[in-house]
Amino acid sequence: MRKYLTLLLLLTIIPGMMCASTLRKVSVPSRVMGKNVDVNVITPDSEGRHPVVYLLHGWGGGCDNWLGVKPEIKRIADERDMIIVIPSGENSWYWDSPVNPDLQYETFTAKELVKYIDDNFPTLPSRDKRAITGYSMGGQGALWLAMRHPDTFGAVGSLSGGVDIRPFPNNWNMKDAIGPKSKYPDRWEQYALPNHIDDFVKANLAIIISCGSDDFFFEVNEEFHKALKKAGVKHHFIDSPGVHDSKYWNELTDYQLEFFNDYFDGLL
Repeated sequence: MRKYLTLLLLLTIIPGMMCASTLRKVSVPSRVMGKNVDVNVITPDSEGRHPVVYLLHGWGGGCDNWLGVKPEIKRIADERDMIIVIPSGENSWYWDSPVNPDLQYETFTAKELVKYIDDNFPTLPSRDKRAITGYSMGGQGALWLAMRHPDTFGAVGSLSGGVDIRPFPNNWNMKDAIGPKSKYPDRWEQYALPNHIDDFVKANLAIIISCGSDDFFFEVNEEFHKALKKAGVKHHFIDSPGVHDSKYWNELTDYQLEFFNDYFDGLL
């Protein structure tokens, strides 16, 4: 009996111990900002080259936040045989700020970081093996970057994303990145994703958008979904119950990573 109990205990413990992916925090130089940026990189424990998923954090966060939102992310990297890259983005909204030279996170993330990862890790360096998503500010950032750099990213997701900034002119440091809406109304229109539907049409992206029905960003997500649908932009929209919190992001991340996995496998 003791032998069988020991075997049962091992069978319970071993699956958690078998995760052998590697988490490294690297300091990535940014020429455009003149500084180094912290980035977490998770590589699976398997040979060969791998597709890459970039995960963007929300406002007030950093590259470690995703490790709290999705503690099982290392195991998922192994299971799905993908490299996961989690950069710091400050409160930049992943834009190249026209008012603050220290916030040039579009160029850093879509160009400098992607090149660094491809040069230093065993990636499959092509758009059809590269995806990007994020939560809240990071959801807006992922859509912004993929729409503007479709030769770099082939698939994109958003979790509770701030997909239309215009209703929130005094929130979350946006005016520190692009200037006050009252002073630069045209600029706020320029940076609003709903004004780039034609660019999404041209970008030919695999798109998945998720937002909780009780989230304060739900209305702008629903309207963005309708605009994409009206323009004939193929996408998946999940409006499941949920609020703007890590519990929702943890649960819905699984759907997005499965979606990306299907994209990498040529199933979408």
